[in-house]
Amino acid sequence: MPDAQALSPVILAAHSVDALPAALRGGAVAIGNFDGVHRGHQALLARTRADARELDVPSVVLTFEPNPRTFFRPDEPVFRLTPPRARARLLTALGLDGLAVARFDASLAGLSPKAFIETVLVERLGASALTVGEDFRFGARRAGTTADLVAASGDLGFAVDVVGPVADGEGHRFSSSAIRAALAEGDVAAANHGLGYRWFVIGTVVQGDRRGRDLGFPTANVRLPDDVRLRHGIYAVTLTLAGGAPLPAVASYGRRPQFDNGAAVLEIHVLDFSRDLYGAEVTVTFHGWIRPELRFPTVDDLVIRMGEDVAEARAMLSAHDPGSVLDRALAVLG
Repeated sequence: MPDAQALSPVILAAHSVDALPAALRGGAVAIGNFDGVHRGHQALLARTRADARELDVPSVVLTFEPNPRTFFRPDEPVFRLTPPRARARLLTALGLDGLAVARFDASLAGLSPKAFIETVLVERLGASALTVGEDFRFGARRAGTTADLVAASGDLGFAVDVVGPVADGEGHRFSSSAIRAALAEGDVAAANHGLGYRWFVIGTVVQGDRRGRDLGFPTANVRLPDDVRLRHGIYAVTLTLAGGAPLPAVASYGRRPQFDNGAAVLEIHVLDFSRDLYGAEVTVTFHGWIRPELRFPTVDDLVIRMGEDVAEARAMLSAHDPGSVLDRALAVLG
């Protein structure tokens, strides 16, 4: 990973594979969805950057929108750990040079493995090296394998680097599905362990009903995507405004059973802070789990518990843990 202080604050732009800038053609290309950009992905991307340095070419990520799983099963949209903007921020923090996006539609899904290699990887990207996970599949009916890439590499002039699964010291393999499952249980510690950084969401503060202010705990409300499967409950978080420092906060994600039991919303109470944040873009970073969402006998009981939640979040955040190297790089990007 590059030195955080040496990072450019400019987030990688997503380029269509049909309009890739000339400066990014001929690169070392990592292929995948990279949802979460977790520690397994980071190992693969480090290999891509190493290949790029060795070949003196740009390091490029090729990914797909929408997520292929969502394309094939639109009624079961996948919980995106890192929607496109968050993913671009992470790839920037990891020091990649470019991001190419292929529109995943019926045309792309119907390409034979041979056609995918020749049209996407060679003609459009001009790839000099490819990095993929050992379970990578491509082409119609997922018929293409890493063996097909290796077989085509000699004639088409690119190298292939196949990266095996990555696990922690206890043998737990890093995977997007495991991290989604952890967040669905509210297990922020396990999710952040697998990610190698603290999970975060990016959103715009929307108008609320000001009930939190009336209770003595004003909140900034953010609507998360419908596909989010985060356990409803109370979390210790930080909130960051563009170009600003992280602010300690406590967040509630859920349907507010004490009042309306409506659509799920993320409500963030920033500690010792009084600014109006309506319309501001914020990054909310999850540090720890406090408790599940509950309905209390009275509103007064809720207010007492909210005070306890604030105290617990304050204690949790007061450790001043700077986080991982990637956390620090993300902080530089704002």
